[in-house]
Amino acid sequence: MGDLLQPWHILVLLFILPIFLIVAIVPYWMIFKKAGFAPALSLLMIIPGVSLVVLFVVAFSDWKVMPVPPPSWQIQPPYPPQPPLA
Repeated sequence: MGDLLQPWHILVLLFILPIFLIVAIVPYWMIFKKAGFAPALSLLMIIPGVSLVVLFVVAFSDWKVMPVPPPSWQIQPPYPPQPPLA
């Protein structure tokens, strides 16, 4: 009863740790891809000190995202007033 790693601890690590890693990596992968950065930067988010540096680099750098073009159609003016029906 005082052993640090029981056999069931290792099983928990083998099944739970990958789930936590996927949950941590996938959102950053999508954010970096949409911001125009290499999505592989999300793998650095696992490392505690490096993740803070990566977040600051992404936050304060120029994003390579194209702005949304304005719509090609014009807003139609309102119809002129109609004469009252008799």
